[in-house]
Amino acid sequence: MGFEPMTSCMPCKHSSQLSYTPKRQCKYRIIRRILCLLFAFSFGEQEYLAANQLKVLLNSGKIFHKMPYFAINCAFIMERLTEMPSPYRHLEQMPLGELLLNMNREDQQVPKAVAKALPQIEQLVAVTVIKMKGGGRLFYLGAGTSGRLGVLDASECPPTYGVPRDMVIGIIAGGDVALRNSVEAAEDHLHQAWEDLLSFHIDSRDVVIGIAASGTTPYVIEGLKACQSQGITTGCISCNPHSPLAAAADFPVEVVTGPEFVTGSTRMKAGTAQKLVLNMISTAIMIQLGRVVDNRMVDMQLSNAKLVDRGVRMLMKSLDITYPDAEALLHQYGNVRSALASRTQDLQVKS
Repeated sequence: MGFEPMTSCMPCKHSSQLSYTPKRQCKYRIIRRILCLLFAFSFGEQEYLAANQLKVLLNSGKIFHKMPYFAINCAFIMERLTEMPSPYRHLEQMPLGELLLNMNREDQQVPKAVAKALPQIEQLVAVTVIKMKGGGRLFYLGAGTSGRLGVLDASECPPTYGVPRDMVIGIIAGGDVALRNSVEAAEDHLHQAWEDLLSFHIDSRDVVIGIAASGTTPYVIEGLKACQSQGITTGCISCNPHSPLAAAADFPVEVVTGPEFVTGSTRMKAGTAQKLVLNMISTAIMIQLGRVVDNRMVDMQLSNAKLVDRGVRMLMKSLDITYPDAEALLHQYGNVRSALASRTQDLQVKS
């Protein structure tokens, strides 16, 4: 991580000002070593940032005066279940069939974990619908796999539901280049998320959902904190309980998926869980906003032959007309909703 624990017992530059006795100085150095090693190797990204703050105080000799502060800010207690060892060992020795069977067995636990989070998801969707009906937008904020999933979900809303491209916006740490290439260091930038959001002129009408499997990604956490300071509603999707990300969200969604099949590979179960939750959030929102009639995507963009054919068949089913008649009607009005509305109006006039 770049944080190097102190290994020397050189007195700090302020030790003379504190008038430590030799015995107390020795005790201080021992505590300094233990704390540095502890925070360097035992915690995640957010705790690492606090550890760097701790190192500053250690060097200044003020640790004894500030210990209660760092007991709160550094020793953040959470269960890093996504980082726990896989229950499966010696994967390289498993037959292919057994590998696939065990991965599938683990994947079957994901929908169950999502089901437990349904009350949280409902609260987040409900407040987002209210905001969007009032002219607000939905932002997804993430890094790495989580960021890519957010961008994917956002990019599918316009063609699927015919909404403007700036209604649901996905932002990934490192920018669009990070969609295809790993820009892992971008997730450690503390202030970049807010800068990225400002480029879209975000305001209090909007909702920002932070996505991070670990729940400790600095880019996402600090982005949500900045939003909260500006009165912007926040939510999150994480896969560890009691994470710093959940603490920074007004409406946290915690889908606890447990250890991964390959230890720490959160693109697996955690990524699947995030994708399922994102599907639910965007789909439920669009239905609540009236973008679905019966069970059909009547506002979908007719951007290729497959979607045109789907639109024609929707009209055939809804209006009980032939394929050529439905095709002509769709060509005349340009989308399914308008074609349905025209025929409904015709029927009302005739009646």
